[in-house]
Amino acid sequence: MGKVKDQIQAVVEPIIDGLGYGLFDIDYVKEGKDWFLRIYADKPGGITLEDIVDITEHVSEALDNLDPDPIPHAYMLEVSSPGAERPLKTPEAVQAAIGEWVHLTFYQQLAGSDFIEGRLLAVDEASYRIEIKEKTRRKEVTIDKDKVSLIRLAIEF
Repeated sequence: MGKVKDQIQAVVEPIIDGLGYGLFDIDYVKEGKDWFLRIYADKPGGITLEDIVDITEHVSEALDNLDPDPIPHAYMLEVSSPGAERPLKTPEAVQAAIGEWVHLTFYQQLAGSDFIEGRLLAVDEASYRIEIKEKTRRKEVTIDKDKVSLIRLAIEF
């Protein structure tokens, strides 16, 4: 599946970039009996429904004209935003999230919890520094990167 994803990315990324958006991620998955090609795009300030339509039209046309077709069977194309609680998959995405509210999921419980949420203050080679809310106070904690299975944006409540 990685080969198909790479071939699709090589085609759609220049299209999406040329339209003024950025390619966030591509998923090519089978769910039940159906295959889905999911393309996630974004731009500063967020993506609108009109943007989704624009990207879908251009990408769909390009994919329909590929020869040979990297996906020779039927599939459903879905184009969407990565969402407000998007995963931070690259070091650049994590750096860009400094100052934002984030959710970190742990491989194993730390201090009796599976996750932590707070404001990302800093990141270095080995750790994340997070400001968390503890009842009515704020506290800074440092979490080793090797303890974190997922970091994503979160909505602060």
